[in-house]
Amino acid sequence: MTDSAPVHGTWEPHPAARWEDGFLSGNGHHGALVSGDPNDERVVVTHHTLVRPNGRDSRPPQLADGLPALQDRLLAGDTTAAESFTDGRPLQWVQPFHPAFRIRLRRPPDDCPGYRRDVDFTTGVVRAACTGWTSRLFVSRADDVLVQQVTGPGLTLDIDLDHRLPGAPAGLGVGHGAVLTPEGALLSLRARYPDSDLACTGVTLLAVTGGTTTLTPPGVHIEGARSVLLLTRVHRHTGELDVVAQGRALRDLPTGYDELLDRHAALHRTAYERVTLDLAADPAERALPGSELLKRPRSAALLERLFAAGRYHLLSASGLFPPRLTGLWTGDWNTAWSGAFTNDANLNLQTSSAAAAALPEVTEAHANLIHRQLPDWRDNARAVFGTRGAVAPAHTDGESGHSYHFSREYPLHLWTAGADWLLKPLVDHDETHGTRDPRTAAALAEVALFYEDFLTRTDEDGRLVVVPSYSPENRPANASWGTLDAAMDLSAARHALLTAAAYHPGPDADRWRALADRLPPHRINADGALAEWAWPGLEDSYDHRHLSHLYGVWPLDEITPYDTPELAAAAHRALELRGAENDSAHGHLHHALIAARLRDGDRVARALGQVLDGDFFHASLMSAHYPNRNVYNADAAHTLPAVLIEMLVQSTPDRLVLLPALPAAYPSGALRGVRTRFGAELDVTWTRDGATVVIRPGRTHRVELRTSSGAESLHLVAGEDHVLTLRAW
Repeated sequence: MTDSAPVHGTWEPHPAARWEDGFLSGNGHHGALVSGDPNDERVVVTHHTLVRPNGRDSRPPQLADGLPALQDRLLAGDTTAAESFTDGRPLQWVQPFHPAFRIRLRRPPDDCPGYRRDVDFTTGVVRAACTGWTSRLFVSRADDVLVQQVTGPGLTLDIDLDHRLPGAPAGLGVGHGAVLTPEGALLSLRARYPDSDLACTGVTLLAVTGGTTTLTPPGVHIEGARSVLLLTRVHRHTGELDVVAQGRALRDLPTGYDELLDRHAALHRTAYERVTLDLAADPAERALPGSELLKRPRSAALLERLFAAGRYHLLSASGLFPPRLTGLWTGDWNTAWSGAFTNDANLNLQTSSAAAAALPEVTEAHANLIHRQLPDWRDNARAVFGTRGAVAPAHTDGESGHSYHFSREYPLHLWTAGADWLLKPLVDHDETHGTRDPRTAAALAEVALFYEDFLTRTDEDGRLVVVPSYSPENRPANASWGTLDAAMDLSAARHALLTAAAYHPGPDADRWRALADRLPPHRINADGALAEWAWPGLEDSYDHRHLSHLYGVWPLDEITPYDTPELAAAAHRALELRGAENDSAHGHLHHALIAARLRDGDRVARALGQVLDGDFFHASLMSAHYPNRNVYNADAAHTLPAVLIEMLVQSTPDRLVLLPALPAAYPSGALRGVRTRFGAELDVTWTRDGATVVIRPGRTHRVELRTSSGAESLHLVAGEDHVLTLRAW
């Protein structure tokens, strides 16, 4: 370990000219993206509920009556039968996520010596300062409000709310409001969507200390003030919002910046500081601004800071909902892929560290999304498959959970694995905390009911067949997209039935276990790889960004080097053969997560290297979907902490795996506070000479310990620390 410590924040010596480089703050409801120059600071305000009506037909397709005929054709060898199994609608995107507006704070043109901007991950405070003024902003978890304070001697400011962001539709019905108040002023901006009674309205209360405040519609001019406090909220609504009432609600909040910050930090700091990573980085590199660290992709200091930033951004984006494709932030109305919750890979990858990295706030946000949409999942099961139970969509905007985003090339309405995939993080949470959330138990039962009704067709050996079946977003080399027995579907069905049985002991459990036992095994293909489709004769398409077929390896425990070594070897071969297709960040890091489970540290390092070398990160340390910072996207930023944890510590309810895939580039370090699925908190410190592990069990349990030396049994007693010393590996 070095004498210094990892940095829990990042900084830049120059303004952010691009919104993508702006520093971020958020509370899982509201978000703030801070950019601009010293004389024109811009704060883009966002909210998880802000999705633009786009005329979509959100009904799931009514296809159940045609399902038996489709199944007959697919079982008879018609490889293109599913291409016409739609209701004829063209591909519909979910409602696109968009920003609300930007708060603009303009100062008289002047030099700004000593400029610096930074973000403190422990508090969520974004700060910009130079000689003569300081601007500080955070988004309160306690009071659900954007709080910004500008201080300096004799401040002169022009402040307004500006809807003119990139991609804003020309037909927006925009209305401004500005009135003086005893504190200073109240500003509002309403943007009504074209051809809709829906609108979003932002309200900002200004509390001005000293000087004079005059109206300069649509904003205000402030002269000679010592400080200005801005409190901002956004609402999506129908009709008109009572701006006066919203101003009154802001006025009822504490008026002091420090008091507001203390209320917020008590929640945010507690969550953020639960887990830390130290890679013994060079102190001089730790002191560098983020943009300079990004030029050193093999720097341990960079990986430390990305780990810290990833946990910070993930926490900040999670509350009302979990993170979208862009987290909680965007500066453009034309957000790629609608800024949706993309369920077939991205959402679970982004939230994959939640249990181990001690962020139950993220899991609760994930649960919020699921439980709000369960009624729509039931509609999907009935409409598409004619069954009871629940089927999750591949895309959602947060409002509708119906499956309506599909096409011939993307038959996402046929994806039956989604409910199990999305519920898996909630099961991990229950295992970690030693609880069984009744909401999770009820949802699992609904998924099991779906499989009871859906799994009715069999092959010539009497094994159940998943038909139709779909492996997102791939297709066999010799067949169409909708087909039979995708490996992910088999893993999901088996896991859902067995997990539901564990939550619901009794006659239902016996029936569900018996159904799971009738599912076919995974197939190993002629290349020695775990086949993406277990149905005989279907050929793999290796060059693809998704790794859905390896669901059994990660995040499930169905395929492991310890319990199923032959299948694990086949999964490893499948990973070796997998291409990167279009270099999506989520594909590289999904690859790394699976490699870590298979104990391949070199492959983890290569996959990480693809992202670190590929210029995927903006100066804000938020990421992009493609190399060269192409398309703002949170996948890499939010998933990277999970990769670093998985290469150091893995757990199941009955097993602990230590340092399974540590890349040689990080010979010493410490991971502190990580949680296990058997209810213990764990610190691991390692050097070239060995490792020391401190386990703090929350419940008494016997687990299997796996290290490079082999296996042994550990008896852990609640409340008694257990210290392990491992030899060099």
